This record gives sequence, C-alpha cells and structure tokens, in this order.
Amino acid sequence: MGKLLADITPLRESPAFRRLWIGSTVSNLGSQLTVVAVSLEVYRLTQDSLYVGLLSIFALVPLVVGGLLGGSIADAHDRRKVALLASSVLWLTTACLALQSWLHVGNVWLLCALVAVQSGAQAINQPARSAIIPVLVRKELLPAANALNMVSFGLAMTSGPLLAGVLVAWVGFGWTYTLDFISFAFAFWALLKLPAMPPGQHARPAGLRSVLEGFRFLSTRPNLRMTFVIDLVAMIFAQPRALMPAIGALMIGGGEATVGVLLASVAVGAFLAGLFSGPLGAIRRQGKAVVWSVMGWGASIAGFGLVVVLAGRSGTHGVTWWLLPAALCCILAGISDSVSAVFRTTILQAATPDHLRGRLQGVFIVVVAGGPRLGDMLAGGGTKLLSEGWVLLVGGLACVAVAWTLAHLQSGFLTYDARNPVP
Repeated sequence: MGKLLADITPLRESPAFRRLWIGSTVSNLGSQLTVVAVSLEVYRLTQDSLYVGLLSIFALVPLVVGGLLGGSIADAHDRRKVALLASSVLWLTTACLALQSWLHVGNVWLLCALVAVQSGAQAINQPARSAIIPVLVRKELLPAANALNMVSFGLAMTSGPLLAGVLVAWVGFGWTYTLDFISFAFAFWALLKLPAMPPGQHARPAGLRSVLEGFRFLSTRPNLRMTFVIDLVAMIFAQPRALMPAIGALMIGGGEATVGVLLASVAVGAFLAGLFSGPLGAIRRQGKAVVWSVMGWGASIAGFGLVVVLAGRSGTHGVTWWLLPAALCCILAGISDSVSAVFRTTILQAATPDHLRGRLQGVFIVVVAGGPRLGDMLAGGGTKLLSEGWVLLVGGLACVAVAWTLAHLQSGFLTYDARNPVP
C-alpha cells in the first residue's frame, strides 16, 4: 500500500511545502464555499439564471488578463511578495462579500464586481504559487508534490459545493463567506513563513514585452507547447459540463441532484488519482503519460455519451439506474484528467527556466480557464445537430483521435524523459 498511496515525501522533506499544502487545502475548501454561495445569492436576488451566467463573464476577462500579467509580475519580483499581495486582495474581497451579506446590501452588480476583482487576484496569485513549488522540493519529487495538490483539489471540489449548500441553508450567506475568510488565514500564514524569493539575474521588467517574451520562448519549445495544446484538445472536444442540465432533466433523470452527482464524480476521480498516486513518481516518460491520460479522458467521455445515448429519454419520469454507469464514466474521466494535470504541471515546472516559470504558469492558467469555456460553446452548439449523448460520444472519440495524431506528429513529446527534461 505504501507504493500505491500518494507519496508524502515532499511533505516530510520540505516544511515550507508542507505548510503551503496545508494552507492551500484549507483555503481551497473555503474558496469553494464562496464560489457556490455567490451563485446561490445572485439567483436568490434575481430569480434568473442569466445573471448567474454573467458571473462567469465577469470572472473570465480578469482571469485571462491577470493570468498573463500575473506570470510576468511573478518573474520580475519576489514571488513570495507577489503571492502575499495577491492573497491580501483575495482576503479583502472575501471580507467584502461577507460584509455586504451581513449588511443585507443585496446588489447583484456589487457581487459581480467583487467576483471580477477576486478572479483577477487569483490569476496573479496562482502563477506565483505554482512557480514557488520547484524551489521548495527536489525535481524528482515534483510529480509527488503535484499529485498531493490534486488530492487537495479533489477534496475541495468534492466536499466544498456540498458543504456550501448545507451552510447556506442552515446559517446563511454571511456565515458561509465568513468561514471562507477564516480559512484564508491558513494560506496567508503559509506564505508568510516562506523565505524570500527574489528574481534571478535574467529577470525582466513586468509588462507586455515580458509577456511576449514568454510566448516567444514557448513557440520554440515543442514539448512545453504540447502540454498546452493537448490540454486544449481534451477540453474543447470532450467537455461535458454544458450538457449536464439536459442530461439530468431528460435522459438520466433527477434534475439538479443528478448534475451535482455527476460533477462530484469527476472531482472524486481527481481525489482518487491523487490519493493512489504513489506509482506516478516512477514514471519517466511523462509526455507519453500525458498523451495516454488525455486519450483516457476522451474515452471516458465517449463512454459517458454512450450511456446517455442508450438511456434515451428514460429520465423524464425520474432518476434511472443509468446514473450508476454515467457516474462511473465521470469518475474515470476525473482520474484521467488528474493524471494528465500532474504530469503537464511537472513538465512545465521542470523544463522551464526559473526566470520564465511565472509567465508560462500564467499561460497555463489562461488555457485551463479558457479551454473548458470553448468546449462549452462547442458542445452547446453541437446539440443543434446531434443529441447530447451523441455530442459527447463523437467529441470523446475525436479527442482520442486528435490526441493520438498530435502525439505522433510531435514524437519528441512521447520520448520526453523526466531525467533529462528537454523543453
């Protein structure tokens, strides 16, 4: 079991990483409380799903701009200070969300503005924090460290939304936001305890020129570029999120509860992949592992689509037993996506020079945020030609085919060796 479960050597060897991981685990759970609570509060104020959808628009633009500039800022300044400053803004924003709730302000546009500020600060915070990890742990332990982060992420994504719904119903929005505010103290404490991390001699002033330099570097490094491209393939061709409401209402049945189960199943898969990630540290051909994981994601989504096709319209009279195989497919998809994320992050951290690491982490944030939204648009548009099940089935198979084709066109990615990380 010791070789099967997650390798906790990074937690044992690096007290700084241990504090950062504990702080992130607690604050990630708190952040999920706020993400769900804001959506529920907006809907309670407006009784209109359109305004809930607007939250994503208000969050997306600051996330893209902040991600690109945040990476540039992280490379130009002390990363500890950058993370502390961004975390301070996040903390203050959460305090404002709690305060407006306690004062019963009830202004939707204020909530949207706070979400926008929070999204921009998170986009600056994340590249700095990700670029810090390779400084805290040995290169050989990066897969284990990233797998531990997947455990934290999966736990937050699984339990956070469920806990948020209970808290909002029992104690209200004010206390829910306040609990997130308290949880942020753990992350702030972990950052305060980090040593100074000044920029190296190759540091460039933050700004547009610095961002473009990061893109120029990426354009000449095929293995690094492949980590972004293949993730976009997975998220654009095989993104089931936008189709979940219709699947829950018409095919599998159960409505919103079924949607919650299916989304939670993906998060459960991510948690399980992190929990049983011990063998991942021994994998050297990490590029090949990414390709197989993305193909596994596509195959799982195709399987999910096949279940929906077979279910037909049987869910119109209530939840059906088709929920079980559908949830299993979502769990397998979550496992595949998590393994892919572990190795893509590891390749990015190990093969990128330190003075460019923040900028490429910023691009990573933009891809992770933007890819699923493009996938939502493609999946939603696909339902004008095909049913939801067929959209998932065709999209999942397309993901497998395109990932396989890209891997053989960029054969160097398949031979990427963690012992000699060539970008």
